Amino acid sequence: MNKQPSRWLNLSLLKTHPAFRAVFLARFISILSLGLLGVAVPVQIQTLTQSTWMVGLAVTLTGGAMFIGLMTGGVLADRYERKQLILFARATCGVGFIGLCINALLPAPSLVAIYLLGIWDGFFASLGVTALLAATPALVGRENLMQAGAITMLTVRLGSVISPMLGGLLLASGGVEWNYGLAALGTFITLVPLLFLPRLPPPPQQRENPLKSLLGAGHYLVKNPLIGGIALLGGLVTMASAVRVLYPSLAEGWQMSASHIGLLYAAIPLGAAVGALTSGNLAHHPRPGLLMLLTTLGAFLAIALFGVMPAWLPGIVCLVGFGWLSAISALLQYTLLQTQTPEHMLGRINGLWTAQNVTGDAIGAAVLGGLGAVVSPAHSASVSGVVLCIIGVILLLSLGQLRRFRQETVSSASGTPGQA
Repeated sequence: MNKQPSRWLNLSLLKTHPAFRAVFLARFISILSLGLLGVAVPVQIQTLTQSTWMVGLAVTLTGGAMFIGLMTGGVLADRYERKQLILFARATCGVGFIGLCINALLPAPSLVAIYLLGIWDGFFASLGVTALLAATPALVGRENLMQAGAITMLTVRLGSVISPMLGGLLLASGGVEWNYGLAALGTFITLVPLLFLPRLPPPPQQRENPLKSLLGAGHYLVKNPLIGGIALLGGLVTMASAVRVLYPSLAEGWQMSASHIGLLYAAIPLGAAVGALTSGNLAHHPRPGLLMLLTTLGAFLAIALFGVMPAWLPGIVCLVGFGWLSAISALLQYTLLQTQTPEHMLGRINGLWTAQNVTGDAIGAAVLGGLGAVVSPAHSASVSGVVLCIIGVILLLSLGQLRRFRQETVSSASGTPGQA
């Protein structure tokens, strides 16, 4: 009699795979650092400008830089040693965080400097993200990707719950320069465990023009309805998550203190952490594509409800629900993408997938920031959620190959696209 798989996350990879354990430690420290940064930047810009549009512009500019970085990083990760790319990217980002700290200490901090340093960090962070995504199957094996993805998500989300609250407390007791300085320190500390990673060479393949190589991966993404559908869903979910650009202005309307602002930023990661922690049997779901579509639609509904909440506490409940549903969707996206993509394309496809997500985040930030300047922030959130719900229903009906995808295809994948 087969044992029923547990719904709780199995953490055994941290014991059996030392390289993955090193990545786990580095990622947790990095997320703590980036969470401090994520609270400080929008609050500082809101303080300097009193404009949600200017807050959204920062996210959009950083997202644009990340898009370019992901395109570049995807090609580099399929051509060059991935460990060196990861280390270079992390160190360069730390330099940018130091620049933000120095700017914040000036008598009149420069808004332009904040934007430029956001572009800098967005570009170089993307190089490391793409290389690490492409290297993950080699670190844990493709059969463990769902488990590795859930552990990674739990790490990221728990860090994202803790660090915004710490960031809010730092803002209340000190200034944004503390957030920036500690973010820089944490980023440089992450280099220590990453130095113990093994060499991560790319798979052998024929050399070709980088632009042609990237276009070939883009053609594969567009022509493959399964992989293309996954990327589209990822972009839409991150578009919905851009609701965070409204947090500073919503907090003012809800009369939240500076220390409570961090609760808004922590709500979605908290929900996602719960989703990751209870994902033990997710890899055995017989219809992962259908579940992905349904949880994505549910996440959009949570954002629509968030916009009509009269106070911050029920609003946080909606954000937690969004985080939980989007986490399930994201885990399924990650696993199907990694298992159904050919090995020699992993860097570029991961780059394109993540770039699609970043593009959604940048577009969502721009739209919500612009709407927030015309109508109330609450109306901006609810309208965007309703529109995304309509799009989600359309995709549920139209993405037939993804909807019909069967779990046995995932378990038997060996690096080639599965048949749906």
